[in-house]
Amino acid sequence: MASKPQNKFQQDEKRRDADHVSFLKHKNWRWLKIALVLCIVTGVGYALIDQEPRPNGGSWYGYTLGTIGVVLIIWLSLLGVRKRNISTGHWSLKAWTSAHVWLGLSLIVIGTLHTGFQIGWNVHTLAYVLMLLVIITGIYGVWAYATLPAELSSNRKELTRGEMIDALTAIDRQLDSAAQPLDRAQSDLVIAALDQDVFYGGAFGRLTGSYPGCATAKALKSMPAGGDEAEERVVTLLTRRSEQLAQIRRHLRIRALLEVWLFIHIPATIALIAALLAHVVSVFYYW
Repeated sequence: MASKPQNKFQQDEKRRDADHVSFLKHKNWRWLKIALVLCIVTGVGYALIDQEPRPNGGSWYGYTLGTIGVVLIIWLSLLGVRKRNISTGHWSLKAWTSAHVWLGLSLIVIGTLHTGFQIGWNVHTLAYVLMLLVIITGIYGVWAYATLPAELSSNRKELTRGEMIDALTAIDRQLDSAAQPLDRAQSDLVIAALDQDVFYGGAFGRLTGSYPGCATAKALKSMPAGGDEAEERVVTLLTRRSEQLAQIRRHLRIRALLEVWLFIHIPATIALIAALLAHVVSVFYYW
C-alpha cells in the first residue's frame, strides 16, 4: 500500500520532466526516428525497383507514394484544429507537434520520389512547389519559436508592451517641458520627434528594424555638443527617448519575426490542399 504514493510521485516527476523537453525531442526523438525510417524505406524501395523508365507519379509506386503524401499532408494540416483540444498522453499537443515537424520534413523525400524527378509547368509541379514552400516556412517557424521567445524576454526586461509605452510617454512629458528654452529650429525638431508615431515604418520597418526617417535621431543629431544647460538636458532626454524607442522597436521586430511566417505558411497550406485536389482529380480523370 505504501508504494502507491511513491509510484504516483514518480509518475508526476516523469510528467514534469517531459514537459520541459522540447517537442522536437519528444519521447526520445520518436517522430524523428519514424520519419527517418519512412524516408529510408521509400528511398530503398525506389532504388530497388527494376523498371525503365524509373518510377514516377504515374507508376504503381508513384501512386503509392502519392497516397502516403496526400494522407500525411491532410493529417498534418489538422494541427490547427488539434491545438483547440487540450489533452495529455500519446497524442498530446507536444506529440502532435513533434509528428507535424518530422513527418512534414519526410515529405521532401516522399514528394520528390513521387514526382520521379519530373518537373514541368503544370498543376502537379505547382503542388510540389507549394509543398516545399510550406515545409520551408515551417522550418523557419520552428527556428523562430525555438530562439526568438528568449530574445523577446531578454529585450522586455520584465516590462510589458504597455509599460514600455508608458515609460516613453513619461520621457516625452519631460522632453516637452525641457525643450521650451531652445531656439525655434531646435524646438521644432524636438516637437517633430514627439509628434512622430511610435509605430511608424510599417511592416518593412518592423521586420528589418530600419527606421531611416526617425525624427528622434534627427533631433539628437542636430543638437550641438557641449551646449548650455538647457541643451544638455534635452540631449540627455533625447538619448533616453532613443534608447526607449530602440527597445520598443526591437520588441516589435521580434514579434513580427515570430508571426510573419504564418502569413505565408497558412495561405500556402490552403493553396497546397487546393492544388493537391486539382492534382488528384486530373490524375484520375486522365487515368
